[in-house]
Amino acid sequence: MGSVIEARGLTKRYRMGEVDVAALRGVDIDLHEGELMVLLGASGSGKSTLLNILGGLDTCTTGHLDYRGADLTAAEEDELTLYRRHHVGFVFQFYNLLPSLTARENVALVTEIADDPMDPAEALELVGLGERLDHFPAQLSGGEQQRVAVARAVAKRPDVLLCDEPTGALDFQTGVRVLSALERVNRELGTTTAIITHNVPIAAMADRVITLADGLVASVSRASARKPVEELRW
Repeated sequence: MGSVIEARGLTKRYRMGEVDVAALRGVDIDLHEGELMVLLGASGSGKSTLLNILGGLDTCTTGHLDYRGADLTAAEEDELTLYRRHHVGFVFQFYNLLPSLTARENVALVTEIADDPMDPAEALELVGLGERLDHFPAQLSGGEQQRVAVARAVAKRPDVLLCDEPTGALDFQTGVRVLSALERVNRELGTTTAIITHNVPIAAMADRVITLADGLVASVSRASARKPVEELRW
């Protein structure tokens, strides 16, 4: 299985007043073609910092980042913008939908700037919202809004889908629906998917699980078989 993203020796240091904070302290990580990977770790372990660097939202202090043979380590901001626009989809804990636009229109915002986008209705059908196309965010539940956010992220057909605590603001049953949508995107579109979570049981749905602790990779494990999302409990 080839790698879509390869990262070696990633460090990230922040200056906070008089204190130098190390968010990442030398991380090696690959995202493999078509896999669903779960990134576990406690708050402050470096998960979100790592995801932001892999997605081109932030840059590392030292280390090397490669996307399909292209070196992103020293990329300029306009190069990172193109990388994010054409190759990476993001799903965050909060949905960031525009309240004045329908579900279809929120998704269309992304498809209008993509090279080979899905039809917004097709993307919403993929996440189980084919009958909610013309509803506004205020008319949708939290889980439905998050699934609109998933549809928006995948509608541009990204190579990589990066999800930062996508169920963090949801109850269990609603979270299962969102995870089912992400699993379907990974299975049917073959999108390389990485999901950050602090909920350990979610790891059972993954092909591979990476645990971060104190800015370092603490463990890597590969599942013999992925567990159906409906059987997860947390």
